Amino acid sequence: MIADFLTLLNDFIITVLSGMGYFGVLFLMTLENVFMLLPSEVILAYAGYLVWTGEFNLWLVTTIATLGCNIGSSFVYYLSAKGARPMLMRYGKYVLVSRRDIERADEWFERYGQWAVFFCRMAPMVRSLIAIPAGVARMNFWKFNLYTFLGSWPFSFVLTYGGYVLGEHWETLEVYIQEFDHVIGIILLAGLAAYVWRHWKQRAEEKPWKPTKGPAAANRNREAQSGLPDSLGEQPKAFYFSILHSNFAAVCGAPPHPRDTGMLFHRSRI
Repeated sequence: MIADFLTLLNDFIITVLSGMGYFGVLFLMTLENVFMLLPSEVILAYAGYLVWTGEFNLWLVTTIATLGCNIGSSFVYYLSAKGARPMLMRYGKYVLVSRRDIERADEWFERYGQWAVFFCRMAPMVRSLIAIPAGVARMNFWKFNLYTFLGSWPFSFVLTYGGYVLGEHWETLEVYIQEFDHVIGIILLAGLAAYVWRHWKQRAEEKPWKPTKGPAAANRNREAQSGLPDSLGEQPKAFYFSILHSNFAAVCGAPPHPRDTGMLFHRSRI
């Protein structure tokens, strides 16, 4: 079933490139960066074969393929910035993505985003995915496109040149690229597992607030809930009587007792 689907994809790519020429390269590379289903190694390897036959120019097809990468990645970037980010801000906690994680991604992309985009654009599998975190972190759009172009051009050139060198045996290039796909896939799964484990560990270490028992702890419970001190509950009963006595004396015009002055001063600071 999967083999039949891949054969159908390959036949589609060959048909588009043979019938649409350079525009077919632009169209397919744009789709490859948006839907991530079309194998770029097949697109560029067959384009390299067409360079071998004399139908394409190596430098022109490389540049057009790179422009297709930029167009597709810009579309994914826009969807991630306008759609994925608000959803993660609101519902991310259900998939182990907190607001703090998004803020950290913003800070990280502000510092190292250009290099992440540049190097990821030269790696199979992740080259199309990098537009998603870049959009969520709202990396500078023009900087994103610049480093997308700079990273995609050598990738496109190597695969196109590989197809050119192999000539009629251009299909063997896909076999070599798949070996890198397996390695990168293992690295991605390991990184995802580490991310999930770290977040579950943090959740397990967070101790929820539990009210203590007994009347003596009632004020501490209220303070823990509200985040404000509850000093009145911690004062002895004599304190209340001294406050009442001082207030009554002040209303009647009598001076407060010296013993109560300190308590009034203490109470004013609370």
